Amino acid sequence: MTIQTTRLSDPAVRAFVAAVNAHDREAFLALLAPDATMSDDGSDRDLDDWIDREIFSSHGHLEVDRESRGGRALVARYCNDTWGEMRTRWAFTVGDDGKISRFETGQA
Repeated sequence: MTIQTTRLSDPAVRAFVAAVNAHDREAFLALLAPDATMSDDGSDRDLDDWIDREIFSSHGHLEVDRESRGGRALVARYCNDTWGEMRTRWAFTVGDDGKISRFETGQA
């Protein structure tokens, strides 16, 4: 069963999912630490290039099925115009300032 975005436990992760689903690049970038990094399927990627290609230009959307680690790990159905729908995992590192310093994603 899908977890409503407003019910996700971690505030930074909740805002991340909401920004992705609203296609709000400005809100998304505001959530990230200045030196934030990310990986996809175990390989570090260029953050700006990846989010433009995989989220914003391809209309990415997340439907969260499960959360763990206090809401900082998700299993979700992710879809975009490029790849269609796939089952994915997401893990977030959030600093004391509430900013996401790293996220990792990949197929679940």
